[in-house]
Amino acid sequence: MKLRAEDIAYNGVIAALYVALTLITYPISFLGIQFRVSELLILLCFFRRDNILGLTIGCIIANLFSAIGPIDALFGAIATLLSGLAISFMKQLGLAILIPIVVNSFVVGFELNWILKEPFWISVGLVAIGEAVVLIVGYVFCLIFKKKSRFYSIIRANRNLDFKW
Repeated sequence: MKLRAEDIAYNGVIAALYVALTLITYPISFLGIQFRVSELLILLCFFRRDNILGLTIGCIIANLFSAIGPIDALFGAIATLLSGLAISFMKQLGLAILIPIVVNSFVVGFELNWILKEPFWISVGLVAIGEAVVLIVGYVFCLIFKKKSRFYSIIRANRNLDFKW
C-alpha cells in the first residue's frame, strides 16, 4: 500500500484524535477500568485499511502516558494492530466489532494480570465490558450515519460503503 502525503497527514490526525480522546478520559482509560472512548476509532479500519497506521501510533503515544508506560504501549500496539488488521478484512460491521473486544480482552487482560496481579478472568472481563460498550456505541453511530454520504467523505472511506449490518 502506497501512502500519499494526504494519507500520512490524515493518519496523523487520527493518531492525535486517539491520544486526545484517551487523555481527556484518562481516569477511565487506564489500569483496571479500561473504558477507552478512543477505541471506537478502530472502526475506521473497516472503511479504510491505512487507518491502522494512525490508530496504532495513537495507541502507542497514548499508552506512554499510562502508569505502566512502555509495557502498556507495547501491548496496546499489538492489540490495536491485530484488531485493525482483522477488521480491515471484514465485510460485516456487526461481526467486525467482536474482533477488538476479543483481542483487547485477552491481550490487555493478560497485561493487567501480569503487571497489576489482577486475577486473569477479572482483567479479561473488565476489558471486554469496556470495549463492548464503546464499540456498540460506535456501531450504532455507523448505522445512523450509513446513509449520509458526507459521513463517508469525512472518514475518507474507500471500502465497505454499503456494509452489511
